[in-house]
Amino acid sequence: MIVPLDEELLLIRRGYPFLLVAKAQELFVLCIETYDKELCQTVEAGDLIVASAPEGGDVRQAEILVELVRTYHQPVFVMPKDHPGSARLSMVVSAGPAVIPKCDIVRGTHPEQDVICASEEFGNLRLSSVNGGVEISLPELEEIFFSISKIQTIVAR
Repeated sequence: MIVPLDEELLLIRRGYPFLLVAKAQELFVLCIETYDKELCQTVEAGDLIVASAPEGGDVRQAEILVELVRTYHQPVFVMPKDHPGSARLSMVVSAGPAVIPKCDIVRGTHPEQDVICASEEFGNLRLSSVNGGVEISLPELEEIFFSISKIQTIVAR
């Protein structure tokens, strides 16, 4: 399924957990800070910026997280896999041309931007940037279980 998307945000829910998807509006370098090095990745106009809330939460918080990356080009911080702080992250963000939600990774501990920690409900989903929108790939019979809606950003840009 392809959903048109420009500057607005795409909210994908299944129960309480959700993903909030935006498209980058310009080319920029995203710095990914780990405990021992800095990785830099190009984000192109049209790439996806995705926030995941595996237990749900306030969509406005996810919007702020998305806009910190999309508008303000803030770096992403990655913790070591055994860091106790990862348990306190209620939301995480990833950016790239395609993002795959995974339920078998620890929040905030992977520098790869093509995956994002998500709840099991999103395990069969794949998000890809396409011209003018977002392609949401999931098994056909599962489409009825998701709520997909567009929302306007309220964060000052």
